[in-house]
Amino acid sequence: MPTVTFVLNGESTTVDVTAADEPLLWVLRDVLGVTGPKYGCGVGVCKACTSHLDGAAFNPCITPVSECAGHAVTTIEGLADGETLHPVQQAWIDEDVAQCGYCQPGQIMAAAALLAGNPHPTDADIDALENVCRCGTYFRIRSAIHRAAASMG
Repeated sequence: MPTVTFVLNGESTTVDVTAADEPLLWVLRDVLGVTGPKYGCGVGVCKACTSHLDGAAFNPCITPVSECAGHAVTTIEGLADGETLHPVQQAWIDEDVAQCGYCQPGQIMAAAALLAGNPHPTDADIDALENVCRCGTYFRIRSAIHRAAASMG
């Protein structure tokens, strides 16, 4: 049984997995009990599972756990700084973005990664995010990202 060690939400984590090519999403949810990243399509299209690998957005549903060895994985559970919400999380609340909420962790993680690389995104930059929201909250998502960008300076 392979063993993989990576940093999860700031904590060194070692897991025994059934196979090195097991998708990280299953390890997060079923082995480690981290349920923020959601299973949607399982092929990296809907992006409900979006998390960060060394600060960049990625999809754990199509990433083998072995590729995370020695790297930092951040899920929605690790985005806040203690009790202080990340500006994107606060903007999501302020803009009342969520409806059903299922895709929102992935949306927030994608938005945080966008703002880390582009602190002043245009509407087109935001619209280029490929995360799917079946409730159609895209206008509120855009507003929340602009609000977060403004609050981050």
